[in-house]
Amino acid sequence: MNWQPTLSWQNAQKRSEVLHQVREFFRQRKVVEVETPALSQGTVTDVYLNAISCKYDFLANSPAGHSTELFLQTSPEFHMKRLLASGYGCIFQISKAFRHEESGKNHNPEFTMLEWYRIGFDQFDLMSEVAELLQVVLGGNKALFTSYQDIFITTVAVDPLEASFDELVEILNKYAKSADWLIEMNDVDLLLQFIFTEIIEPTIGINQPQFIYDFPIAQASLAKRSIDDSRVAQRFECYFKGIELVNGFNELTDANEQQIRFEEDNAKRAAQGLPVKPIDKNFIAALTHGLPQCSGVALGIDRLVMLALDIKNISEVQSFSIERA
Repeated sequence: MNWQPTLSWQNAQKRSEVLHQVREFFRQRKVVEVETPALSQGTVTDVYLNAISCKYDFLANSPAGHSTELFLQTSPEFHMKRLLASGYGCIFQISKAFRHEESGKNHNPEFTMLEWYRIGFDQFDLMSEVAELLQVVLGGNKALFTSYQDIFITTVAVDPLEASFDELVEILNKYAKSADWLIEMNDVDLLLQFIFTEIIEPTIGINQPQFIYDFPIAQASLAKRSIDDSRVAQRFECYFKGIELVNGFNELTDANEQQIRFEEDNAKRAAQGLPVKPIDKNFIAALTHGLPQCSGVALGIDRLVMLALDIKNISEVQSFSIERA
């Protein structure tokens, strides 16, 4: 057993400097820092995202002799949107987030996330602000901006919004990425996500941060549908030097549509033999009360520090990796 930290004292000081830069960035823009719970009674329904859960015996409405299942947040999103619905202005948070997934060079089940929300911003306004923050922390070349549709056409010569299942299978075969389980799922959106992750992502943001925006609606359950093309939602991601760094939305504010999208997620979970997740009723109630038009984004602080220090393994920017926690 190794009790020592995976983060050196020298890198700990540099990490602290990055956090100071981030907080100063928002202080100058009068965006207020908040803190929300790590535990929640509801969780995400995303088919490809799983929360870590625990049992709690003392909730006021728990049945006698029965524990209530609580979930460690995969991001502070739902709680922060509840703050916005209650009347808060523009806010940010630097918090721990937790995901039940394998650890690796870019992943640890416990990590630090920066999330912020800007009232009145659309996705392009927020992408510009993210690019400004990256310039402050990382310097270097200015960012590129490319639509999801264009990056597919440029990289694999297929329109993702028009492609058939068979056309996508041909792409997988061409790049020697096909697998029986992928074909058996018979899911166009799953193939799109696999092609994007396995074939396109390695080509994005090599020498400068690159934003990809307007993802298919099925891949953006928390984002507004585009007014220009109903097939896509106003979601964006940013990649730099092989790292997925940012995920953002022009936020969906319609409670009924949000409920439907959560239920669709759970239907996909059930179809794949995965457990159905409890929909966060407090979040839906907040949307029903009224969420102001806003855009929000999540940025991985650990990955940002990796880029700032040119470090290739996330364990070297966290005090203790999961193996030493």
